[in-house]
Amino acid sequence: MSRADSEAPKHLARSVHDLYFEPQYEEFRPRTIWSLSNAFTSAFKELDPIPQFKATAKLGEFLETRFSQSF
Repeated sequence: MSRADSEAPKHLARSVHDLYFEPQYEEFRPRTIWSLSNAFTSAFKELDPIPQFKATAKLGEFLETRFSQSF
């Protein structure tokens, strides 16, 4: 996820990766768009409230764009 596409800081990339490939909850073990979304939103919890809100607000559009390109 690049800064041009989202409000997500680059320093969260490792957290998103870890949460996607080693999720905390069994329900997110399958590699789906929902488990990827959960990895992002879980990583966003490390942010202060305003940056967290901005990143979360852009996440849906970011994932929709990437997901729809795969078909």
